[in-house]
Amino acid sequence: MNGLRMTTRGALGLDPDELVACVSCGLCLPHCPTYRVTGLELASPRGRIAAMRVVDSGAAPLDAVFVRAMDECVQCRGCEAACPSGVPFGHLMESTRAAIAPRRPRLRRFVETLGYRGVLAHHRVLVAVSWLLLVAQRLRLVPRRYAATLPRLDMRRLALRLRVPAGGTPDVWLFTGCVMDAWMRETHIAAARVVRATGARPAVPGRGGDCCGALHVHAGRTDDARRLARRVIASMPGAAPVLVDSAGCGAALRDYGHLLGTPEAAAFAARVVDISSWLAQQPPLPLRPGGGRVVVQDPCHLRHVQRDHAGVRTVLGPAYELVETDDDALCCGAGGAYAALQPALANDVRARKVAALARTGASVVCSANPGCTIHLRAAGLEVRHPVELLADALEESPR
Repeated sequence: MNGLRMTTRGALGLDPDELVACVSCGLCLPHCPTYRVTGLELASPRGRIAAMRVVDSGAAPLDAVFVRAMDECVQCRGCEAACPSGVPFGHLMESTRAAIAPRRPRLRRFVETLGYRGVLAHHRVLVAVSWLLLVAQRLRLVPRRYAATLPRLDMRRLALRLRVPAGGTPDVWLFTGCVMDAWMRETHIAAARVVRATGARPAVPGRGGDCCGALHVHAGRTDDARRLARRVIASMPGAAPVLVDSAGCGAALRDYGHLLGTPEAAAFAARVVDISSWLAQQPPLPLRPGGGRVVVQDPCHLRHVQRDHAGVRTVLGPAYELVETDDDALCCGAGGAYAALQPALANDVRARKVAALARTGASVVCSANPGCTIHLRAAGLEVRHPVELLADALEESPR
């Protein structure tokens, strides 16, 4: 290349400079959950990039074997944190999924369009579907294949109300999103309580802030993700920080500059911060010590993508005895919709994580992502969000 930037793109539309950055050193292998489970080269970041190269160049077809290898990636991006060459594996995988998406079977494309465009992008529809799901769970109508990948809904949680003003000129925005606000609103309620304890005035997004598009990007639905990103940016105007209590949403919001490629998107992305990281920068909260032993399970999109996981330990340390796992923060296998689409691999990956969590001796797991929470709760673990633990420990905190 002799210092010149390559611009020609191949069959997958991948960035040539990103594609050639991998030198196949193999340092990513121990950090890849699917490689650890299967031992297959094609199930590793190095193997997947090698496959991308030959398909992108036209030397190999975009066939079922290639599609399966790409689909079986959980997109934890632990490989990025370990890579000495700085290979942007996440961007490569997102572009590859986008190239695969139009080639999916017609029925799958229809179902995905219904879910991604008709449900996730419209919060009232998602809430209505959640109530229908609650009824289906009570009547045991949910197929066994999907039952374990969905949260066990209950009327009390679905009926909770987040009493935070929408719009205006707040001190901080609290991004609520789609799945978090439908299924885990208690986390948002705790987040608002903790933010108010710092003296800040939170607000939730105005119209259009229903969904960040993270799941859409993972599925290769880039155009849908861009449309949602523009809506989200417009829903939280001004310069106030955008606090996020979902690691997956935070990673997506902070990547808007790359997704949209505009100065406005880059400026918005710079305002996004994980809520624990923001709290760590505020004056210490009045917390009661002696909250018990808690093991911190870092969501991949907080630790490997945002590289912003230290705040959780800073804010929880005064109130709880925190312990760490001995598995180098490997993925739990949730991966957004991954657990539903690849249940066998997701469960194998989770089994390793559950064993690592059990070795700590802690009875409570702390995790800042809805997918991780749902996936680990399905294995019988007690999982709490950091802001819920903080709200519990606030002195004279209203219940």
